[in-house]
Order: sequence, then C-alpha cells, then structure tokens
Amino acid sequence: MDTDLETLATALHDIADDLLKARPQIVPARPRTGIAPTITDAEALPLTTIAPLPGINTEGCFLR
Repeated sequence: MDTDLETLATALHDIADDLLKARPQIVPARPRTGIAPTITDAEALPLTTIAPLPGINTEGCFLR
C-alpha cells in the first residue's frame, strides 16, 4: 500500500471514529442475536472507500 493511501486510511478511520463516538445515534442498529461484527464501523469506512480506487485490484490485495 502506498504511503499516501495509508495516510488517507488513517485519517478516514480517525474522523469516522471521532464522529461515531460524538454522535452514537447515527450508528445503525444492530440485532441482539447473530454473529458479532469483527470490525467497527470506523474500521469499515476506510476499507470501503479506498478499495475501489485504481491500483487496488482486489480486497485480498488491499487487506494484505
């Protein structure tokens, strides 16, 4: 991963994390039963934002 993308991912995570902590009412409701999520909403945002960019061929490539 390029340094600029790492910086972008870190910034997106920090902004999303701060926003979701400041306004918990905007977090989608989660069912009480079922499989618990393994990543937070703040962690999912950079993944879904950066993965479609040119040069990121697959999710597996991006996540490595």
